[in-house]
Order: sequence, then C-alpha cells, then structure tokens
Amino acid sequence: QAIDDDCNQTGQLLAAMLDWPQGTFASRVELEDGAVRVQREVDGGLETLRLRLPAVLTADLRLNEPRYATLPNIMKAKKKPMEVIPAADLGVSGGSPRLKVLQVQEPPARAGGEKVENVETLVEKLRQSGRI
Repeated sequence: QAIDDDCNQTGQLLAAMLDWPQGTFASRVELEDGAVRVQREVDGGLETLRLRLPAVLTADLRLNEPRYATLPNIMKAKKKPMEVIPAADLGVSGGSPRLKVLQVQEPPARAGGEKVENVETLVEKLRQSGRI
C-alpha cells in the first residue's frame, strides 16, 4: 500500500530522483544477471520489461498470493510483547514532520436533484446556476 494515497506517484518520483529505471505495476518479477525482468499488465495484454539494476519496482496486486493468518496464530501474536526502539537508537534523525494537518472538515451536504422536461430547460437551469 503506497503512502501517496494510491496515486501511483511514490515509485515513479523515487525512480526520477535516483535516475534509476522503473517498472510499475509488476505482476511478475524474475532476477537475471545484473538485471530484472518485469512482466506487467497493460490494456493490450502483457508487457515484459528488462531493466538494469538497481531499479525501482512497484507491485500490482497479482504479484503475490497473500497469506492469511489462522485464528490460533492471531491469538498468539496478541500475547507477544512489542519492542519499541527509538529512532535515535537506530541512527535515524527524527527531525520535524514535513507535513502539518491544518484542518479536517466534511464537505457541505449536497442538495437534492431535480428532473427537467427537456434539454433546453436543463441548459437554462445550468446557466442560471452558473455551471455553464
């Protein structure tokens, strides 16, 4: 799951910043000698890319078969202690956040729709409301 709200930006921006080749929406990945072969689905079928390494890849949902945890393993995991390591202990500077949420509010409620008799009436109502 991308941190860019699934807008398909993170991988491509990273590849551009690093000046590395990119393979987006990878549904199959095979490593070769100093390269990677990426298969991806496009409108016309399948496309296969061969990229030199290092490269940036983004995954399609068909890349992997998800594993589902069994109920006994979920219960065991709840009982295990979670170790919290401060970022400073790992040599990562915390710094200040780059984004700040200023306000969160719901959009205004939408008004109900209206049926019109014909296209001319529709166009006139759209003009009156300033939509066209």
